[in-house]
Amino acid sequence: MSLLQQEADRIRAGEISLADPYEPKDPTGRLRVVFAMPYGHAYSLLCSGLMALYDLINRDPAIPAVAERAVEYDCLVRTGARLRTPAEEVYRSIESPAPVGAADVLGVSVTNAGGLYSVLRLLDLAGIPRRAADRAPGRHPLVVGGGPGLTNPEPLADYLDAIALGEAEQSIPELLRVVHSHRLAPDTIPLHRQLARIPGLYVPAAYEYDPAPGGGVRSVRPVAPTIPARVHAPYLSVTELPAAHFCSPVSDGSAAVISPVLGCLHECHFCTLGVPAFRQAPLDLLTGYVDRLEAHGIRQIIISAPTFTQYRHKRALLEHIRAYADRAAAKGEKVSTIIGSVRADEITADYLKAISELGDFGHLFTELALDRPRGIVTIAPEFAAGDLVALYGKTLKRERVDRAIDLCRTSGHVSAVMLYFIAGAPGETAADRHAIADYARDVRKRLGDGDTAVIVKITQFQPTPGTLGQRLAMADPDTVQEYVRQITDDLRDLVGPAVFARHYRVEGPCTARMHLEAVCLRGDRRVGHVLEDLYDTGTDPNTVTRDQLAVALAAHGLDYEHHLRHMDEAVLPWHTVDSVNRVAEQQLADALAKREARP
Repeated sequence: MSLLQQEADRIRAGEISLADPYEPKDPTGRLRVVFAMPYGHAYSLLCSGLMALYDLINRDPAIPAVAERAVEYDCLVRTGARLRTPAEEVYRSIESPAPVGAADVLGVSVTNAGGLYSVLRLLDLAGIPRRAADRAPGRHPLVVGGGPGLTNPEPLADYLDAIALGEAEQSIPELLRVVHSHRLAPDTIPLHRQLARIPGLYVPAAYEYDPAPGGGVRSVRPVAPTIPARVHAPYLSVTELPAAHFCSPVSDGSAAVISPVLGCLHECHFCTLGVPAFRQAPLDLLTGYVDRLEAHGIRQIIISAPTFTQYRHKRALLEHIRAYADRAAAKGEKVSTIIGSVRADEITADYLKAISELGDFGHLFTELALDRPRGIVTIAPEFAAGDLVALYGKTLKRERVDRAIDLCRTSGHVSAVMLYFIAGAPGETAADRHAIADYARDVRKRLGDGDTAVIVKITQFQPTPGTLGQRLAMADPDTVQEYVRQITDDLRDLVGPAVFARHYRVEGPCTARMHLEAVCLRGDRRVGHVLEDLYDTGTDPNTVTRDQLAVALAAHGLDYEHHLRHMDEAVLPWHTVDSVNRVAEQQLADALAKREARP
């Protein structure tokens, strides 16, 4: 038996279905959809968007397709940025030994712009031609992308046949119906033009771009009058979304994830969380799901919600989890709850009491690898200067953070605070960065000088498409790394080397990833070819340098500095999917420039 088959068999044997049962479909005459995920099995189950689509396709008899999953199996051989199967085995899905490359539709998801490499890797692994123009309909899968890493889809425009924007529970089933119908009776209208009419689907082949020297585009034109000039991301109501969008339908037997809220009540100018309308899952859906976890003996609950404190029924949900934890404790077993980061201005004594009663909790989701994962609250002031906080649309004033830290100290259950700050943002000054050290010191003093800790997480300002800050300048990642060193030195000098070593930690962003994201966030279609060149030369995306990237860009007529600058041109590379208010963008840029210029 092959290693891949052994691993797939082991995965299937250990999985637990947590969704309502449904009648399995007969695959005969239906499309075969494979969701290829650039993660190991355990993490793939936390990908709520893809898992919801997987469940929906298999559950709904009206959708002419069956869905499978392929992951980065443990047995795959890793060489730099590349993956290959052991002993030249065929890359298969968890559910079927049939080749992934023989699917009718391949779905890929990208979490962040620095991870676009993963699409090339998965296509190679499956033996599928990378570029859409090289794939033959009926012989190769239609490749559909999605996820927050494609807020600017242009770098992969020549590699993806379609990109599902926003929430895809309506656009993907419609895509499958159109593809299925086209396979049965090919229409005189090309398939890509039919797909481009589906709301929420961006089809790159349906648009022509005139590139500009150094980077960017002069103009964008639909190839036919029936193609929309702009594609808008759909966001669905709670009643339109299936249960699997809020509760993972499958568990590996050890952990399961719930998403109580979608979106955010606030609209920070650098964050896409506030773009969709804020929605909340029904309480009975979540408590019923927790009951299923208890019935199956699943002991870790991950609440995937960066704004969980905004959930109207958070107290009732936490009490329900606590009751489960108490019953498990009576049997000598422990239930662990991990909660996404919370806003400091939404922390209350009642909330802290509720989470402390869980027994074993942590305010961590993306930071699961920390060596002290319990009793940590993550707070994101983003900036130490109050006026900079306000300019960027944050409402997290210093007095609100202080109040939250006071509550944490009084509760007695929080021993560490992780503070997120942004460095390299337009409008920022050297004094603002120095003030981060003072901020971290003051937070620990307020938390208590005993066995407490403060972790300072420095992230780089990223002008993310789809936000008011999308046109703003981006600092060179090498410069930001120097800022991180300065902040670390400031904090060490402020509290003393011994106290710093025992009670503080400063972490900065991965410079290589930031270099990639600088061009992938803001690049045009030529950037995908640059990524392909780097991939073919064996360049590891985790170690790529600015010089390597600059050389690769220059080979395609692109300038690295072009992607860092303020983008004030009329047409952005992602023009077709852009819906940001231009007047509001300019007002933000003017206010930041004014602040930066003041003496």
